Amino acid sequence: MSSASSSGNTLQAPVCRAGPLGVWLVVAAAFQWALLGPVARVAFAEGVSPLTVAFWRASIAALLFAIHAALTSTPALRRSDRLPSMMLGVVAVAGLYVAYFESVQRGGAALAAILLYSAPVWVAIGAHFVLREHVSRREAGALLLTLAGVVLVALFPATGSADIQATPVAIMWGLGSGVAYALYFLLGRSLFTHNAPARVMAWALATGAVVLAPFVQWTALTWRAWAAIAFLASVATYGAYLSNANGIRLIGPARASTIATLEPVLAVGAAYLVWGERLSAIGMGGAAAVIAGVLLAARRQ
Repeated sequence: MSSASSSGNTLQAPVCRAGPLGVWLVVAAAFQWALLGPVARVAFAEGVSPLTVAFWRASIAALLFAIHAALTSTPALRRSDRLPSMMLGVVAVAGLYVAYFESVQRGGAALAAILLYSAPVWVAIGAHFVLREHVSRREAGALLLTLAGVVLVALFPATGSADIQATPVAIMWGLGSGVAYALYFLLGRSLFTHNAPARVMAWALATGAVVLAPFVQWTALTWRAWAAIAFLASVATYGAYLSNANGIRLIGPARASTIATLEPVLAVGAAYLVWGERLSAIGMGGAAAVIAGVLLAARRQ
């Protein structure tokens, strides 16, 4: 999930819009995020709860970001932004991780990835009603297209073996992850403008881990579960963030946000290859509508 896609624009290096390296870095980040659901299912298959997976992912990633910030000598988080960063951790780390992993466990990785991308709808709604930002016709059309795609995916999810379970609870968790993802952008807008993203992420992830700690299953985990959790924290969180942030630095946020739309496409493909999850033909059309809506919203007038 491209939770860092808006944060990288705070890097002050010059933008090179022709650099192929930047494109490949964003593609690499999208691929790493796309593996979140399929790899999380490995931990779930070992008997680890979504809350426990979310806790360890946040804890390990927070440590990695803190080490990164220390080694690169980035300025400390502004005192006035510490509480907002902690609030970001409660909503957009603990809330997002739990909702997304519950959606993966209950409905499948492909369904969770598509429903997560309802986030642009909630971002636009929040920006309009809370921040009083104008919604253009293009943006309104993108929202309707995305919403229609989500409905199609939810109503016509899967065929064949290893069906995707589009139960009301799975859909609720999936849409909830989209809301939490949207709140990341709305709450983090100012934080990432005035602070080093690594510092903000370290504070937010650590806070999210503290919130999740009372719900953790403190039992011994298998080596497969630990391997999956380590991958989620190091590759699909810390590594994906760094790839995406550096990609944005090279090609700019507009192109990067469009390229990052590959994430749900890659997630559906990974879910099929790893777990045999398949969307129905109508569900694939809905997924395409979601992606088209995000692309339309990402385009500038």
